[in-house]
Order: sequence, then C-alpha cells, then structure tokens
Amino acid sequence: MDKLSINTHISRQFNAELEDIRQHVLTMGGLVEEQISDAVKALVDGDGALGEEVITRDAEVNRMEVFIDEACSHILVRRQPTASDLRLIVAVIKTITDLERIGDEAEKIARMGVHLASQDRPQGAYAELAQLGSYVRNMVHGALDAFARLDAGNALEIAKSDEHVDRKYEAMMRQSITFMMEDPRTIRRMLDILWSVRALERIGDHSRNICEYVIYLVHGKDVRHITLEEMEKEVRNPRQ
Repeated sequence: MDKLSINTHISRQFNAELEDIRQHVLTMGGLVEEQISDAVKALVDGDGALGEEVITRDAEVNRMEVFIDEACSHILVRRQPTASDLRLIVAVIKTITDLERIGDEAEKIARMGVHLASQDRPQGAYAELAQLGSYVRNMVHGALDAFARLDAGNALEIAKSDEHVDRKYEAMMRQSITFMMEDPRTIRRMLDILWSVRALERIGDHSRNICEYVIYLVHGKDVRHITLEEMEKEVRNPRQ
C-alpha cells in the first residue's frame, strides 16, 4: 500500500493547493470549536445575546464548508489525484461535512440558551451540561489536532472517548426524567436541557467520525461501522 506523502509532489502548485485546503479545514474547525464554547456558555450563563451571536455565525460555518468543498472539487477535476492524495481529498470532504453538522448542533444549543435566558435558573442546574460541553469541545479539538498531525494513534484515543459521552448522556437523560416526574413544573425547562444534551452527544459522534477519517487517511483503512477493538487492531497493527 502507498505511504501517505503530502507536500512531496513535483508540482509546487499542487503542494500549495493541498496545504491551503488543509489550513482551511483547520480554520473551519477552530470556528466550530468557538461555536461550541459560546453556545454552551450562552446556555449555562443565561446569555441570550451570546446565543444570538452563535446563531448568526452558523452561516459562516456553512460558507466555509461550501468553499472547501468547491476547492476539493476543482482539485479532483484538474489534478485527478490518486492514492494518498485522493484519500486526503476524500477525508477533507467528509470532515467538513461533520464540522458543518457540529456547527448545526452548536446552533441548536444556542437557540435553547436564548429560550432559557429569561427563565428561572436553579443554582447548579447546568453544571453537568457545562462539563459535558467542555468534554466534547476537547474531543473536537483533539480530532482536528490528529488531522493536522496525521496522528492515527491519537485519533483512536479520541474515538474511544465517545463512549464516555454516550454514558454521560444516558445518565443525564435518566436524571432529567426523574426531575420531571418529581416536579412537573420543570418539564419545559428540562426538555430544553435534554435537547441540548442530545446535541452534545451528537457532537461527540461527529468527532469520532472525524477520527475515523484520520485513520483512513493515514492507513487507507475504512474503519467505519466496526468495533473499537477492531479499529484498534487496524491502527496498532496495520495490514500492508
């Protein structure tokens, strides 16, 4: 199997085009990370104005996805890349799709933040949500760092951490249902919180997807829809 080799082409222009696309992906990722942080902060702090800013900025995330997708299409047409170059373009196209969807989930959280800003805020009610928000933001950051460094090992570890997000999501779901049963007056607020927790769980899923694309990019192995144990075997002992 071909080895991953970026920035080793005879054409310097081709090198520059690939690097430009990589940098745009990382820029888009940075914006998405900021969207997650601000959306969670807007919800936890009851900052409706910040929530509105997140909602407005989602259009910029969408524009970046379109721009990068078009740049990839132009390379496919002009350069007709093969082997590792083709894997890079495919991985980028898939990654920006997940980044755009992460942006959508952040927008959902921001909308819940705007809606809850005017309601009563019981002390400590959002502490666990804030912790989960920080955790999934770090997952996104780690996935993008693995992409930037072409680090399949780190991508694997980030993918594994999605199991923690799933367990936390399920625990918060059960806890919220208990609160609603004990005090029906909390139902409206708890439903908004549940939608936000669900959005964070989905961000964890999208982060894992990005990690799977990194593994595909580095090793040429499609590790979607397999167990974490199987994924680890592919990363630790890649078949030639």
